[in-house]
Amino acid sequence: MTRIAFIVGSPTRGSRLFGLTGYLEERLALSGYDIDFVSAADLPAKDLLRADFNSPAIKQAVAAVEGAEAVIIASPVYKASYSGALKTILDLLPQKGLRGKVVLPVFIGGTIAHLLAVDYALKPVVAALGGTHILGGVFAVDQWISRLEDGGYEITEELKSRLDDALQELGTELAQYARDTSAGRREQAI
Repeated sequence: MTRIAFIVGSPTRGSRLFGLTGYLEERLALSGYDIDFVSAADLPAKDLLRADFNSPAIKQAVAAVEGAEAVIIASPVYKASYSGALKTILDLLPQKGLRGKVVLPVFIGGTIAHLLAVDYALKPVVAALGGTHILGGVFAVDQWISRLEDGGYEITEELKSRLDDALQELGTELAQYARDTSAGRREQAI
């Protein structure tokens, strides 16, 4: 079964970013993917800030990413870049921790002016971690997601459509990657 890991860089559970990741997680689970969720809001802050590689929570987070075929990297945008909490998680990954993985960025910000944060801030770090297969991703503006009284989120139909398109692209790329990997194994066996 194909495994997908989320790396979520919001330090607070109340972030609208969790509306996006929750929507994606639900869709992926319905499609039969195994999901691992690595969230800055759930990891021990002390272990993150001290880069405690011996922490059981940190070991589990790194193992979740290592075992995934795809990684969805989600973050709020602060001051034209992804969150420091996301950077802290990415710093814990091995030097080539994203090699061979399909990466889907999902960002949210206060204004569309931060759209290029994915290209200028995230993509170089993903490349430094060995990631070469980075999808276009989705950038959302805060106002496209509403918090509901019951703790849930309401996402605009246009944003849902864009998220669904990104998931379709992710599924296509994962299927292609599986075929390429299978063909490579067959060639090595010959």
